[in-house]
Amino acid sequence: MRRALIVTALGFLSIVLVVPLAVVFVTAFRDGGVPYLRAIATPEARAALRLTLVAASIAVPLNLGFGIAAAWAIARFRFPGRRVLITLIDLPFAISPVVVGMMFVLLFGARGYLSGIVHAKIVFAVPGIVLATAFVTIPFVARELIPALEARGPEQELAALTLGASPWQTFWRVTLPTLERPLAYGAILCTARAIGEFGAVSVVSGHIRGETTTVPLHVEILYNDFQYQAAFAVATLLVVIALATVVGQRAIQFRQRRRT
Repeated sequence: MRRALIVTALGFLSIVLVVPLAVVFVTAFRDGGVPYLRAIATPEARAALRLTLVAASIAVPLNLGFGIAAAWAIARFRFPGRRVLITLIDLPFAISPVVVGMMFVLLFGARGYLSGIVHAKIVFAVPGIVLATAFVTIPFVARELIPALEARGPEQELAALTLGASPWQTFWRVTLPTLERPLAYGAILCTARAIGEFGAVSVVSGHIRGETTTVPLHVEILYNDFQYQAAFAVATLLVVIALATVVGQRAIQFRQRRRT
């Protein structure tokens, strides 16, 4: 039974994960290394990668701050609306990313409900991409921290307060150091999701080449233009980022084991 389960798991992963990833790299390098480098070095590809990194570099810190605050409030305090807050944190998991993009278009579009209040250009611009990315990545940090805080309990924090530490000192010197591993996990998952987001960003971006196209959108554009080799070449950038997140997770686990 054990061998059968192992073979089944490995076979399933090979079919749905390993083989498709291998096909991506084989197709990307089908015409050699020079066309591959040319595809990922075009101005549009560089602009897409730059915009993707900018959106992730803004959305991830925002969700780190929100996730820490929300997790601490939920794990340490009982207040009216606590369950509502937990539900709202999980909401991006349930809502389709396309619906998220439509929501921002209805709010901040040229004829949106908030267009008369917010005069800055949000939709079809970088701010809209950042907002959509931040929305779909809300749960990752908070959902990693809440169980960790609940499992540890408030005993160490109460001891610090009893010894005269302020709440701010207690948070920075007692609470936060114990959250290194779940915080890193949440940040890695949040970053990977932000970089790979497609649906919500596709709606709010407008697909303006070289200006509002992220890496996933650039891959779609190339594929729709029948530039298959170039599309798969740019797609390998996303695969490399995904593999880097897995390596980062393993490195954190290895570091934690060495400490214990």
